[in-house]
Amino acid sequence: MNSEPKSTPPNNLPRYRLITGPDDAAFCHRISEALALGYQLYGSPAATFNGQNVIVAQAILWPSL
Repeated sequence: MNSEPKSTPPNNLPRYRLITGPDDAAFCHRISEALALGYQLYGSPAATFNGQNVIVAQAILWPSL
């Protein structure tokens, strides 16, 4: 089994992604799935309140080789 990191993200995903959504389990699962693919967190998360829900954002980046 080859454990070397891939040079490009799978499934034609971009190198940089900003994942946003309500602060809930689904958002956490989306971030966890991206990390499992090989993305790395980029910077701190951001949060805001839209009057009903807390909305969060997390940038992720595909690592350079």
